[in-house]
Amino acid sequence: MIRHHIADSSAALVVTTLGVTCETQDSPDLQMASDLADRAIGAIIGAAVADAAAQPMHWIYNLDSLKEVLSKLEPFPEFRAESANPFYRRETGEQTCYGDQAFVLLESLSHCGDVNAEDLTQRTYSFFGPGTVYDLPLNDPYRQKGGPKAELPINGPWRNASLKSFIRNVDARKEETGCEVDCQMDCVTKIAPVVAMFAGRAQMLDKVEMAVRVTQNNDICVAMALAAARFVEHFILNGPDPNVLDAVLGQLKDPARQNPQELDKAVIAHINQVKGNLAKESQELIPAVFTNT
Repeated sequence: MIRHHIADSSAALVVTTLGVTCETQDSPDLQMASDLADRAIGAIIGAAVADAAAQPMHWIYNLDSLKEVLSKLEPFPEFRAESANPFYRRETGEQTCYGDQAFVLLESLSHCGDVNAEDLTQRTYSFFGPGTVYDLPLNDPYRQKGGPKAELPINGPWRNASLKSFIRNVDARKEETGCEVDCQMDCVTKIAPVVAMFAGRAQMLDKVEMAVRVTQNNDICVAMALAAARFVEHFILNGPDPNVLDAVLGQLKDPARQNPQELDKAVIAHINQVKGNLAKESQELIPAVFTNT
């Protein structure tokens, strides 16, 4: 059930961006441009497929529950037919709220040919706001804490904290619509369309930050998004690379780097932590590094 026009929108976005140069190049350069376009489109579609594949097992924080579910799914947990998500239930193949944000961003880019904060704001509000499938009682952005305990999982998608704050900010006609406190992974999971469109161009990181701040006006989110964008851009421009961690670390340590952030040192520390744990299986890594929330 992954939206069938994601591929068409992705192709149109990337071809529009790269098409002019492709038409005027010699054959070797034309092939390189074609490969680049393929990887850019693949980044968008791959992110959408991965989100849909993980959605039925999203947010299983209890490790014992996760082990039980995984024990019945060997060897492949992707696209589990019946949702095991303890918070919300959608049909297999539908997106999480993170994947849906990427889809909205892709539509905005395809329509505007650029990151247009006003258009993205309107489209995001229309997709996640009042009267949509996300507009469920538990997802009410004005729901007061301390009321009757919710019965979980809900039947329908989950509107997360940053989206609720975004809706309240738009309703209040605030100039800056992004949530200032929620630091979820929206900033990372939705950026593939922006990176695909601007990979290799000097303004890529500026465009990523602009898109992120529409719903997450938070410096931590921006720093993480810019690091993630560097990873995605590296793969789009170069293809598979086992040394990608070192390549991005090199960019983040460069005093002359584009879009330097005060939190870049913290991001570097996290990437080094990843490098130090590469040899561990997830079953060993998760309980050693992370704690239940």
